[in-house]
Amino acid sequence: MTTLAKRRATPPRHRSWPWCRHCSGIALDLGSTRTRAWTSGRRTILDVPTVTFPASPGEGATCPVQRGTIVDTPGTARMLDRLLAPRLPRHGHPLLILTTPVLGGVAYRAEARTAVDVLRPRTVLTVPTARAVAVAAEADLARPLLVVDLGAHLTEVTLLVDGAVTDARRTALGTSDLDDFTPPTRIAEAVVAMVTGMLDQDHTPHTRHALRRGTLLAGGGALRADITGSLGEGLRTPVQPVRAPHTAAVRGAARLLQAAHAHPSSTRASGSPQRRRLHGAL
Repeated sequence: MTTLAKRRATPPRHRSWPWCRHCSGIALDLGSTRTRAWTSGRRTILDVPTVTFPASPGEGATCPVQRGTIVDTPGTARMLDRLLAPRLPRHGHPLLILTTPVLGGVAYRAEARTAVDVLRPRTVLTVPTARAVAVAAEADLARPLLVVDLGAHLTEVTLLVDGAVTDARRTALGTSDLDDFTPPTRIAEAVVAMVTGMLDQDHTPHTRHALRRGTLLAGGGALRADITGSLGEGLRTPVQPVRAPHTAAVRGAARLLQAAHAHPSSTRASGSPQRRRLHGAL
């Protein structure tokens, strides 16, 4: 009774995203330096370094994801098993929504799905990181939207039209590369060059309309004023970091997870006595 009373007393504004006590699901964002996950029924995001330990003792930790590419699939699976398996129902098969780099392609999705299989999901749905960020920001997807994801090892620029990716560019440059020889303006200059290329090759007004609307920023780099200031000047358009930009992707995936749980096909799958291994995209 005490626990239920406390839950009812919690103001809705403290809940950053929807949650469900009865559904089994995982929202997962595999980054090159940080892995973030949210599981159904929990109010906090698991945020840990993306490192794995070898199967045999005596060797140090390694980074299984580098520059937006999964370079060690078995190591990624071991990391996910260590981090998430204890947090899942012992005999359950969760619905899993996985964010993916917009330009990761089929190869990334295949490796990622192989790695997450260790969690025994009944369904795996993938969503482009940019779309997950837009969902977290509650952006109006009926209008063209430009999303810039400023990561530690990768920077992506994505144009969304009606919520779908219509153009995307990326560079293997991120906040972890910044030093005395690589100032923050380098990232801003790279983003401006990518957006300029999109404008030059777009025969529709979508990119131009998205720029007039302003640019949505996500990733850890969106927390740095030295990057966002240079970016606003270079693009000559308002730049708006999403709230808590470093966790925006996983929060957006969590919202999509709740929507997927409410879908009739998800209800039928959860009621099946056999494991469902369905894969799709959002």
